[in-house]
Amino acid sequence: MNFLQKNNIHLISDLRTISKSIVDADYSQVYVLMDENTNQHCLPLLQDALVDDEVYFFFLEVPSGEASKDLSTCASLWESLSEDNADRKTLVLNLGGGMITDLGGFVASLYKRGISFYNIPTSLLAMVDAAIGGKCGIDFVGFKNQIGVFQNAEQTFLYPPFLETLPELEFWSGMAEMYKHALISDTAHWTALKIFDKAEVTPQLIEQSAALKAEVVANDPLEKGARKKLNFGHTIGHAVESYFLQKEKPMPHGYAIAFGMICEAHISAQQNRLSLVEYDEIEDYLKTKYEFPTIPEKDFPILFEFMQQDKKNEHGSVNFTLLNSIGSAVINQTATEDQIKASLTYLLDE
Repeated sequence: MNFLQKNNIHLISDLRTISKSIVDADYSQVYVLMDENTNQHCLPLLQDALVDDEVYFFFLEVPSGEASKDLSTCASLWESLSEDNADRKTLVLNLGGGMITDLGGFVASLYKRGISFYNIPTSLLAMVDAAIGGKCGIDFVGFKNQIGVFQNAEQTFLYPPFLETLPELEFWSGMAEMYKHALISDTAHWTALKIFDKAEVTPQLIEQSAALKAEVVANDPLEKGARKKLNFGHTIGHAVESYFLQKEKPMPHGYAIAFGMICEAHISAQQNRLSLVEYDEIEDYLKTKYEFPTIPEKDFPILFEFMQQDKKNEHGSVNFTLLNSIGSAVINQTATEDQIKASLTYLLDE
């Protein structure tokens, strides 16, 4: 049994594995939470894999996009479960990307003080990051993932053929999290990803990146220490994502994280942690993969306000994970407003 399987994460080539797991566990009801995209492209594949029609699905659908990850959507889903008399032996299958796994895990974790859920990620970002690690949550008053819990899925199933229907924009959004895993912990993985230059990904690379995430989480499930390494790129990245959401011009999560990684690598270099040679390597490579919209300097205070609301902050200071080198991160670091502004200015002026 490999590391992923020990943590109930399974890279599978046959969806019948999922239905067999459901039958073996004898759940009273099974709900599939999805958006219109996974309803169209992924649900038929899952239904076709039923084992002898022993599993009957109920369906819950929410609109795609980050706007669905809010309290009103949760209330609607809890109402649907209550109207159907869903009991504590109910299972929720979260069939979708990171929004669905975040939302579905949160809804399941609070309904009747907690019912079981499986994550079946259908995007690359969710397969290697969002669906792994037990973070479930929703956005609140414009702030990303402001309300949430730690609760692991009973099982997580990674089925790479789902990626065949993934738009290229979403593919590269997922690659950003893979780059992050490499930059914080594995130089060899960074090297392997850098020479990977086409809009498809091998199951082996997915498995490696998912294992990097799972190993960090297993050693620090409640993010008291080393798990904070996974926040590299997210302090500025979440602020940028919230900024564009507020402007009603949503930016894909992975693109915001790529933006944040360049800026936070720049801060690392300003603080003489990361060498300029390695900073240039990170910046040059990521900028060949991602294009970023402009943020006018007059709006930097809005970004700073979002950063002040970041969950990682302590004692009134904005908290960062920074790089000492490619493959080595350091947690619980701060940066001055001038350093943050310099990183934003450098990236956006080029």
